[in-house]
Amino acid sequence: MRLRILTYNIHKCIGGLDRQYDPLRVAHVIARYDPDLVLLQEVDQHARRTNADRQVDVLGDYLGFRHRTYFPNVRLRRGGEYGNAILSRFPLTETTNIDVTVPPKKKRSVLHGRFRIRVNGALGRHTRTLHVYNLHLGLSGIERKIQLRKFLESHPFAGLHHRTPVVVAGDFNDVWGTLGKKLLTPAGFVGSPPIRTFPAWGPLRALDAMYVRGDAKLTHVYRARQSLARRASDHLPLVAELIIE
Repeated sequence: MRLRILTYNIHKCIGGLDRQYDPLRVAHVIARYDPDLVLLQEVDQHARRTNADRQVDVLGDYLGFRHRTYFPNVRLRRGGEYGNAILSRFPLTETTNIDVTVPPKKKRSVLHGRFRIRVNGALGRHTRTLHVYNLHLGLSGIERKIQLRKFLESHPFAGLHHRTPVVVAGDFNDVWGTLGKKLLTPAGFVGSPPIRTFPAWGPLRALDAMYVRGDAKLTHVYRARQSLARRASDHLPLVAELIIE
């Protein structure tokens, strides 16, 4: 089964250069890649700065994703909140939020979605469970290491069979590109080489990443290159082609 997954820090749908709020601009960027799963970070809900929109629904409705999950992390002083979201073409059978906050730092979490997908394999057509983890880690190097260790020790991840297909992606804020090699690779994950996604208008840092484990294989990972993506957010989306066996 071939899948396309997109991970994208949408910066509340506020452009990194023009500071304009335009959720449809973000939706057009996502639609260009026709993904099966979309992992979003910095998604607003009921915030004054973004017209009190519930962005997971604005984007989900526009893009035609029936299956959605959202969890807010940070509450805003002027009302509203923002957090992580997953949009999917596959049925969502379970969702949980894993708190990886390191006090007194800003609240952070990993949003987990459990999906059922139909696979054509050596045993014929059958159904498999895919676990997807959408994260947004902190700004401090030590904080990020603690957060990733918390995730690796969390339920249900820690109890999954080593062949269960797992995707971990999002905004790692990994300035030096070493976090995955130090913590995820020893846990059985495979990722692509660092791809620069920030800032969107002139990428210098590979802050966003995607890793897989189990019966999942990355075949191609790339960043968005169209001019609209350079304006829609302060990050470029990262797109990955996968095979689930």
